[in-house]
Amino acid sequence: MSVYLRVRPFSKEELSNNEDQACVVIENSQTVTLNAPKGSATIKSREKGIGMSLHKFYFSQIFGPDTTQAELFENTVKSQMSDFLDGKNALIFSYGVTNAGKTFTIQGSPKEPGILPRVLESTFQYIGEHQYPGMDLKPYLRNGVQSLDFHQVKQERITKAAIFASFKEECDSLRGSGCLESCSPSRLSSSSASSTQTVLTSNQAEANDSQFALWVAFFEIYNEYVYDLLQPSLCSKSKKRACLRVCDDGAGNAYVKDLIWINIHNLGEASKLLHFGNKNRSAAATKMNHSSSRSHSIFTMKILRINGGTAERVSEFSLCDLAGSERCNKTKTFGERLKEAGNINNSLLILGKCITALRNSGPDRTRSIPFRESKLTKLFQAFFCGKGRPSMIVNINQCASTYDETLHVMKFSAVAKQVVQVIPDKALESLAPRLVGHDGKPLLSNGVFDSNVLESYLSEDELLDEEEEADMSLLPQSELLNVVENLRTKLLAERRKNLLQEIEIRKEMGDAMLQQLMESEELRNRQIEELKESYRDKLENTFEMYKDAIKEHAYHSAMTNLEDNYVPLDEFTAEQEKVEALRRKVSELEALTSRTGVVPAAPTVDQSSQTEPLSIWAGEAGDDRYRCLHREKCAIERMCEDKQQLILSLEKRLMELNETLQKVRDGFMEKSADLEALQRTADDQKKSMEEILQQNVEKDKEIVSLKAEVAKLSQKSPVQAKTKRGLLANIREAVTSPRKGTSARTLRKTGKTVHH
Repeated sequence: MSVYLRVRPFSKEELSNNEDQACVVIENSQTVTLNAPKGSATIKSREKGIGMSLHKFYFSQIFGPDTTQAELFENTVKSQMSDFLDGKNALIFSYGVTNAGKTFTIQGSPKEPGILPRVLESTFQYIGEHQYPGMDLKPYLRNGVQSLDFHQVKQERITKAAIFASFKEECDSLRGSGCLESCSPSRLSSSSASSTQTVLTSNQAEANDSQFALWVAFFEIYNEYVYDLLQPSLCSKSKKRACLRVCDDGAGNAYVKDLIWINIHNLGEASKLLHFGNKNRSAAATKMNHSSSRSHSIFTMKILRINGGTAERVSEFSLCDLAGSERCNKTKTFGERLKEAGNINNSLLILGKCITALRNSGPDRTRSIPFRESKLTKLFQAFFCGKGRPSMIVNINQCASTYDETLHVMKFSAVAKQVVQVIPDKALESLAPRLVGHDGKPLLSNGVFDSNVLESYLSEDELLDEEEEADMSLLPQSELLNVVENLRTKLLAERRKNLLQEIEIRKEMGDAMLQQLMESEELRNRQIEELKESYRDKLENTFEMYKDAIKEHAYHSAMTNLEDNYVPLDEFTAEQEKVEALRRKVSELEALTSRTGVVPAAPTVDQSSQTEPLSIWAGEAGDDRYRCLHREKCAIERMCEDKQQLILSLEKRLMELNETLQKVRDGFMEKSADLEALQRTADDQKKSMEEILQQNVEKDKEIVSLKAEVAKLSQKSPVQAKTKRGLLANIREAVTSPRKGTSARTLRKTGKTVHH
């Protein structure tokens, strides 16, 4: 199988992100070398002594970043185009990681058309003026041709007109917004005609005697469901797309049932259909690609060679644009995008399994290849099994961040290149297409039915129904006994196998349950420790909070008392001076009284009136001194009372703080009791865990004993001689009396099944 490699050039953003680390080195036109960059999984494995950091791969031909679309077409597709126009089938599919340039290779852009527009251009150049004007001959199933009546032809024209009308409405809306360039069909032909020449000229004389009809279909495989991209109903957002079935035509060829085929007559119509289908294709933005294809799209062309109103030959050319494989941690996909990525990677994985099986087993053992595990490989099966010529175009980028994915793609392509396809020899009669009437039944050239042709063209379901209704005959007794003995041996072996499997399953379930219990116990212990730590932290925080509250209260109380009793220094000094002056006066009075022998009394009104004869300084001055002393004494007594009240209030507050501390102490004791209860619960659970472990040991002993019994049973003979004589007697009785309905009929059916 031809495998080509195309290397995508760097974008400006990739160059600015230092993605160019010389990971891909093209040595010549067929050899490429991959160097693992720093930080990749490959270089990490190499540092551990696993794998290599340098890989070399060989391809049919390698196309570098400077390759144009025309050069790629001339060197890859031109030979397959010749086979297609010669009546053979061909398949081209692009493979690679996301954002590697697969869609650009297949479809291209308006300025640089890809492989698909150039194939259409070459096909119409080959047909030229030999276009079949009618639409009464249409491809049927995989390799058949159906003859349509007037009403069916009318329906085909209506379907085609509906698609073109939808395309016209879209172009009108784009013309109003100034974006008409993307849907212009003339750009496709003008840009590709300058570089593409007529592909097939050797059989032009033969082509002059015939007419050709080109039919195309466009569908996608999205989340393992097949959707037609040319359905006119897709224009309505309210309608849901219809899912199509992949069926078998009875000859081992898979086809898409109810797929729309459109007869096109020029490149403009082909461009409209291509644009209409691409608009309906599933695409979404990911981190690695702003317009990532989320489905495998397949564009199929069938060309009918018609001579005298009869289809002589049908050839098929399919171009498949595979969705890119991706790693979800790099593309940052989630939700619906994650589901799409899973289905894409799964279908590509099955494709890789099929190609690996083809490489290992060869084309003579294709029945063991898992083509039917995916709809993509089921549709490709005919090409891989010799009914066409497949080729693959591998697209890669040179970015260092996607080196590991690129290496996986290169390894896959290396396996695909080793697939050797053997095309089986067929008679010339088998190459002619089967002609089918408008009702789908096979016809001969004269328009009548043939029972042999009809029998060979039955579908797979009809063949199964016919097989169930076949006659069953009774086998000979000896062969029947051998069959029964073999079935009995297989039954015992199967029972033994099931018993061992059940034992293993029970053991695995017990181990899983034990592991789960141990994990839950460990989790519970961690939770208890965390709870203890949290309680300790809470108590410490509470104590710190009360300490801070007491300190703050004491500070505020001291500050309050200081403010109440605060006396300025000047006033205090003045008062002290007054006190000293009063003391001196008192001492002078005492000295005077001691000399005169008269004790002065407290100054009153009566005494003042009676003591007028006393000296002036001894009367008036003494009265003022006593009054000042009396006032100071009263002030001192009031200060003492205030101090006593302050002491009482502080004692009351200290009592309240003692009560609060007592409450905190009681709460701490309760929390300690709760912790002790939790510890006891943990101890009980530990004991139950030990009991479960003991039970598990007992179960293991029972399993060992069961295995020993199974081994003893396996050493014994599965069939006893007495059972054989009884079975033979039963069979003889059934043979001698065939009219006893149920038993005889059962034996006949069993015998026929074994014979088949």
